Amino acid sequence: MFKHISRVLAASILLSSATLGLAQAAEQEINFGIISTESSQNLKTTWDPFLADMGAQTGLKINAFFAPDYAGIIQGMRFDKVDVAWYGNKAAMEAVDRAGGEIFAQTVAANGAQGYYSLMVAHQDSPLNSIEDMLKNAKNLTFANGDPNSTSGYLVPGYYVFAQNNVDANKIFKRALNGSHEVNALSVANKQIDVGTFNSEGMERLQVTAPDKAAQLKVIWTSPLIPSDPMVWRKNLDDASKNKVREFFMTYGDKPAEQKVLESLQWAKFKSSDDDQLLPIRQLDLFKKRTEVVNSDKLSDSDKQARLKALDAELAKLAKRLAEISRKNPTSAG
Repeated sequence: MFKHISRVLAASILLSSATLGLAQAAEQEINFGIISTESSQNLKTTWDPFLADMGAQTGLKINAFFAPDYAGIIQGMRFDKVDVAWYGNKAAMEAVDRAGGEIFAQTVAANGAQGYYSLMVAHQDSPLNSIEDMLKNAKNLTFANGDPNSTSGYLVPGYYVFAQNNVDANKIFKRALNGSHEVNALSVANKQIDVGTFNSEGMERLQVTAPDKAAQLKVIWTSPLIPSDPMVWRKNLDDASKNKVREFFMTYGDKPAEQKVLESLQWAKFKSSDDDQLLPIRQLDLFKKRTEVVNSDKLSDSDKQARLKALDAELAKLAKRLAEISRKNPTSAG
């Protein structure tokens, strides 16, 4: 009799534990950070179907985490308030270096392209047709720069347009401000700003969402190719969640309905990636810093030499790592 009761109690406890375990699993949440390339409402519309599928397929509760700027998503990850995030490469570099982030996947453009381009845009009616025109008339122009953590909106034009021409974007214009890709483009289209940073993905999206505004823009500069955006999780996320998230990203897009969701985000199926994706961006960031040191009038010669030596050592390390990767996988070179 007592043995029977004991068995019943044990079975009951096991059942309760299993039920509790299922409940806990069902309640497990992932906060998914989305960088502010445009208004939160627009982002919500395009991201909601993807995040709903992510929740259904992983069994995790997925919460969208929006912040007014890129730094908000990076800080969110640093303090474990953001678990997984879509970043640009520059923001991902900050997240990896300062917020415990780790790249696990990379986006692929809907047309299969391995990257995208930074743009400088002016109004269709503007007399500006080139970077040379812009720099020559800078003191009379208003300029919309990107978020300081944006790759295409800030880092890439910061190096190729400004550092390589030995000028400071914050000093040469009549007025300079920072905004998201969408805000910059609309400000130029509405003639509130003379010239601004943008990118090819944003232009493609604007041609769909606001074709009349896109028609008011002309591109006066296009950058070299920028690697496609990474997906990042925090390193200290539990392994079970990481496995579910990785499985979802590596299989999502196999079904026609999923392909339509990805198309609305301007993507095809994701591919696996890691922190080495950032090596060209790190190189670009160091080149930009090196150019700024060389052109600085605030540093003594000895300070300049010390900083240049440190930067050159970092650049040498990156070059070595890139060469190693190229030897292992010749198709990845460039």
